[in-house]
Amino acid sequence: MNKAVLELQRLNRSFLQGHDRLDILKEASLTIHPGEIVALVGPSGAGKSTLLQTAGLLERPDSGEILIDGVETTKLSDREKTRLRRNHLGFVYQYHHLLPEFSAQENIVIPQMINGKTKQEAQIRAQELLEAVSLAKRGQHRPAELSGGEQQRIAIARALANKPKLLLADEPTGNLDPATSDHVFNLLLDEVRKEGLAALIATHNPTLAQRMDRIVKLENGNLITQ
Repeated sequence: MNKAVLELQRLNRSFLQGHDRLDILKEASLTIHPGEIVALVGPSGAGKSTLLQTAGLLERPDSGEILIDGVETTKLSDREKTRLRRNHLGFVYQYHHLLPEFSAQENIVIPQMINGKTKQEAQIRAQELLEAVSLAKRGQHRPAELSGGEQQRIAIARALANKPKLLLADEPTGNLDPATSDHVFNLLLDEVRKEGLAALIATHNPTLAQRMDRIVKLENGNLITQ
Protein backbone atom coordinates (compact mmCIF):
# COMPACT_ATOMS: atom_id res chain seq x y z
CA MET A 1 0.00 0.00 0.00
CA ASN A 2 1.21 3.55 -0.72
CA LYS A 3 2.68 5.65 2.05
CA ALA A 4 0.01 7.25 4.23
CA VAL A 5 -0.88 10.85 3.40
CA LEU A 6 -2.16 11.55 6.92
CA GLU A 7 -1.22 9.88 10.18
CA LEU A 8 -2.61 11.10 13.49
CA GLN A 9 -0.88 9.35 16.37
CA ARG A 10 -2.36 9.50 19.89
CA LEU A 11 -3.53 13.11 19.66
CA ASN A 12 -4.71 14.84 22.82
CA ARG A 13 -6.37 18.25 22.88
CA SER A 14 -8.22 19.92 25.73
CA PHE A 15 -9.63 23.35 26.54
CA LEU A 16 -10.35 25.12 29.80
CA GLN A 17 -13.93 26.24 30.32
CA GLY A 18 -13.93 28.21 33.53
CA HIS A 19 -12.35 25.86 36.05
CA ASP A 20 -13.27 22.75 34.06
CA ARG A 21 -11.06 21.00 31.52
CA LEU A 22 -12.80 19.72 28.42
CA ASP A 23 -11.00 16.80 26.78
CA ILE A 24 -11.84 17.15 23.08
CA LEU A 25 -9.35 14.61 21.68
CA LYS A 26 -8.12 11.66 23.75
CA GLU A 27 -5.42 9.47 22.23
CA ALA A 28 -7.04 9.97 18.81
CA SER A 29 -5.30 8.03 16.02
CA LEU A 30 -6.12 7.78 12.32
CA THR A 31 -4.32 6.83 9.10
CA ILE A 32 -5.49 7.79 5.59
CA HIS A 33 -3.83 6.61 2.36
CA PRO A 34 -3.85 8.13 -1.15
CA GLY A 35 -7.18 7.72 -2.90
CA GLU A 36 -9.06 7.02 0.33
CA ILE A 37 -12.10 9.09 1.32
CA VAL A 38 -12.95 8.91 5.02
CA ALA A 39 -16.13 10.24 6.64
CA LEU A 40 -15.77 11.87 10.06
CA VAL A 41 -19.03 11.70 12.02
CA GLY A 42 -20.10 12.45 15.56
CA PRO A 43 -22.58 14.56 17.52
CA SER A 44 -22.50 18.33 17.33
CA GLY A 45 -19.86 19.64 19.70
CA ALA A 46 -17.89 16.38 19.69
CA GLY A 47 -14.81 18.12 18.31
CA LYS A 48 -14.88 17.27 14.59
CA SER A 49 -13.80 20.79 13.63
CA THR A 50 -11.02 20.71 16.22
CA LEU A 51 -9.78 17.43 14.78
CA LEU A 52 -9.78 18.84 11.24
CA GLN A 53 -8.07 22.07 12.33
CA THR A 54 -5.43 20.04 14.17
CA ALA A 55 -4.91 17.67 11.23
CA GLY A 56 -4.60 20.74 8.99
CA LEU A 57 -1.88 22.26 11.23
CA LEU A 58 -4.08 25.20 12.18
CA GLU A 59 -4.22 24.14 15.85
CA ARG A 60 -1.54 22.47 17.97
CA PRO A 61 -2.33 19.26 19.83
CA ASP A 62 -1.39 19.11 23.52
CA SER A 63 0.47 15.90 22.70
CA GLY A 64 0.74 13.32 19.95
CA GLU A 65 2.11 13.41 16.43
CA ILE A 66 0.77 14.51 13.04
CA LEU A 67 2.50 13.14 9.95
CA ILE A 68 1.62 14.53 6.53
CA ASP A 69 3.07 12.63 3.59
CA GLY A 70 5.56 11.06 6.01
CA VAL A 71 6.72 14.37 7.54
CA GLU A 72 6.33 14.68 11.32
CA THR A 73 4.94 18.18 11.74
CA THR A 74 4.59 18.98 15.43
CA LYS A 75 8.11 20.42 15.71
CA LEU A 76 8.05 22.38 12.45
CA SER A 77 8.27 26.17 12.52
CA ASP A 78 5.20 28.22 11.60
CA ARG A 79 6.81 29.05 8.24
CA GLU A 80 7.45 25.36 7.52
CA LYS A 81 3.88 24.49 8.47
CA THR A 82 2.54 27.20 6.18
CA ARG A 83 4.62 25.85 3.28
CA LEU A 84 3.44 22.30 3.96
CA ARG A 85 -0.21 23.40 4.13
CA ARG A 86 0.16 25.30 0.86
CA ASN A 87 1.78 22.39 -0.97
CA HIS A 88 -0.07 19.41 0.47
CA LEU A 89 -3.45 20.43 1.89
CA GLY A 90 -6.75 21.67 0.54
CA PHE A 91 -9.53 22.97 2.78
CA VAL A 92 -13.29 23.21 2.20
CA TYR A 93 -15.46 24.71 4.91
CA GLN A 94 -19.21 24.79 5.55
CA TYR A 95 -19.26 28.41 4.37
CA HIS A 96 -17.35 29.09 1.16
CA HIS A 97 -15.13 31.97 2.40
CA LEU A 98 -14.55 33.26 -1.15
CA LEU A 99 -12.95 36.69 -1.53
CA PRO A 100 -15.98 38.87 -2.42
CA GLU A 101 -14.10 41.51 -4.42
CA PHE A 102 -12.61 38.96 -6.84
CA SER A 103 -14.21 36.88 -9.58
CA ALA A 104 -14.72 33.12 -9.31
CA GLN A 105 -11.71 32.55 -11.57
CA GLU A 106 -9.54 34.96 -9.56
CA ASN A 107 -10.46 33.13 -6.35
CA ILE A 108 -8.93 30.00 -7.90
CA VAL A 109 -5.96 31.83 -9.44
CA ILE A 110 -4.78 33.68 -6.31
CA PRO A 111 -3.75 30.66 -4.17
CA GLN A 112 -1.78 29.30 -7.13
CA MET A 113 0.12 32.55 -7.61
CA ILE A 114 0.88 32.65 -3.89
CA ASN A 115 2.33 29.18 -4.41
CA GLY A 116 4.64 30.36 -7.20
CA LYS A 117 2.65 29.77 -10.39
CA THR A 118 2.68 32.39 -13.11
CA LYS A 119 -0.61 34.15 -13.76
CA GLN A 120 -0.98 32.34 -17.09
CA GLU A 121 -0.34 28.91 -15.53
CA ALA A 122 -2.80 29.69 -12.75
CA GLN A 123 -5.48 30.84 -15.20
CA ILE A 124 -5.14 27.64 -17.24
CA ARG A 125 -5.53 25.50 -14.12
CA ALA A 126 -8.45 27.67 -12.94
CA GLN A 127 -10.26 27.23 -16.24
CA GLU A 128 -9.75 23.45 -16.07
CA LEU A 129 -11.29 23.41 -12.60
CA LEU A 130 -14.16 25.71 -13.58
CA GLU A 131 -14.99 23.25 -16.35
CA ALA A 132 -14.69 20.33 -13.90
CA VAL A 133 -17.25 21.91 -11.56
CA SER A 134 -19.52 22.88 -14.50
CA LEU A 135 -19.02 26.63 -14.04
CA ALA A 136 -16.86 27.48 -17.06
CA LYS A 137 -19.27 30.24 -18.08
CA ARG A 138 -19.42 31.78 -14.58
CA GLY A 139 -15.72 32.41 -14.07
CA GLN A 140 -15.95 36.21 -14.33
CA HIS A 141 -18.82 36.48 -11.85
CA ARG A 142 -18.16 37.62 -8.30
CA PRO A 143 -19.38 35.46 -5.39
CA ALA A 144 -22.41 37.68 -4.73
CA GLU A 145 -23.61 36.93 -8.27
CA LEU A 146 -23.48 33.17 -7.71
CA SER A 147 -25.92 30.84 -5.94
CA GLY A 148 -24.94 29.09 -2.71
CA GLY A 149 -24.28 25.86 -4.56
CA GLU A 150 -22.18 27.65 -7.18
CA GLN A 151 -20.16 29.40 -4.49
CA GLN A 152 -19.39 26.11 -2.79
CA ARG A 153 -18.37 24.52 -6.09
CA ILE A 154 -15.91 27.39 -6.57
CA ALA A 155 -14.64 26.78 -3.03
CA ILE A 156 -14.02 23.13 -3.96
CA ALA A 157 -12.19 24.18 -7.12
CA ARG A 158 -10.06 26.58 -5.07
CA ALA A 159 -9.20 23.81 -2.60
CA LEU A 160 -7.98 21.65 -5.50
CA ALA A 161 -6.09 24.44 -7.28
CA ASN A 162 -2.61 23.56 -5.99
CA LYS A 163 -3.12 19.81 -6.48
CA PRO A 164 -3.00 18.91 -2.79
CA LYS A 165 -2.40 15.39 -1.51
CA LEU A 166 -5.00 15.70 1.27
CA LEU A 167 -8.40 17.40 1.29
CA LEU A 168 -9.93 18.36 4.64
CA ALA A 169 -13.61 19.29 4.46
CA ASP A 170 -15.79 20.48 7.36
CA GLU A 171 -19.50 19.98 6.59
CA PRO A 172 -18.92 21.09 2.98
CA THR A 173 -22.62 20.87 2.07
CA GLY A 174 -24.06 21.83 5.46
CA ASN A 175 -25.41 25.20 4.30
CA LEU A 176 -27.12 23.88 1.17
CA ASP A 177 -30.63 22.60 0.49
CA PRO A 178 -30.90 18.80 0.02
CA ALA A 179 -30.95 18.79 -3.79
CA THR A 180 -28.05 21.22 -4.11
CA SER A 181 -26.19 19.40 -1.33
CA ASP A 182 -26.42 16.12 -3.21
CA HIS A 183 -25.20 17.69 -6.45
CA VAL A 184 -22.24 19.44 -4.79
CA PHE A 185 -21.29 16.33 -2.82
CA ASN A 186 -21.34 14.18 -5.97
CA LEU A 187 -19.05 16.68 -7.62
CA LEU A 188 -16.72 16.75 -4.61
CA LEU A 189 -16.39 12.97 -4.55
CA ASP A 190 -15.87 12.81 -8.32
CA GLU A 191 -13.09 15.39 -8.23
CA VAL A 192 -11.36 13.85 -5.21
CA ARG A 193 -11.39 10.42 -6.86
CA LYS A 194 -10.26 11.81 -10.21
CA GLU A 195 -7.33 13.64 -8.60
CA GLY A 196 -6.43 10.59 -6.48
CA LEU A 197 -6.43 12.52 -3.21
CA ALA A 198 -6.84 11.37 0.33
CA ALA A 199 -9.79 13.10 1.99
CA LEU A 200 -11.22 13.49 5.48
CA ILE A 201 -14.76 14.88 5.32
CA ALA A 202 -16.81 15.78 8.40
CA THR A 203 -20.55 15.40 7.93
CA HIS A 204 -23.74 15.12 9.97
CA ASN A 205 -25.47 13.41 7.06
CA PRO A 206 -25.43 9.59 7.46
CA THR A 207 -26.41 9.08 3.80
CA LEU A 208 -23.39 11.04 2.62
CA ALA A 209 -21.13 9.27 5.12
CA GLN A 210 -22.17 5.87 3.79
CA ARG A 211 -20.98 6.83 0.31
CA MET A 212 -17.39 7.26 1.44
CA ASP A 213 -14.81 4.48 1.74
CA ARG A 214 -15.05 4.19 5.50
CA ILE A 215 -16.47 5.98 8.50
CA VAL A 216 -14.76 7.05 11.72
CA LYS A 217 -16.77 8.40 14.64
CA LEU A 218 -15.49 10.95 17.12
CA GLU A 219 -17.11 10.12 20.43
CA ASN A 220 -15.98 11.25 23.89
CA GLY A 221 -12.67 12.31 22.38
CA ASN A 222 -11.95 8.92 20.85
CA LEU A 223 -11.87 8.01 17.15
CA ILE A 224 -13.75 4.77 16.50
CA THR A 225 -13.82 3.03 13.11
CA GLN A 226 -17.36 1.93 12.23
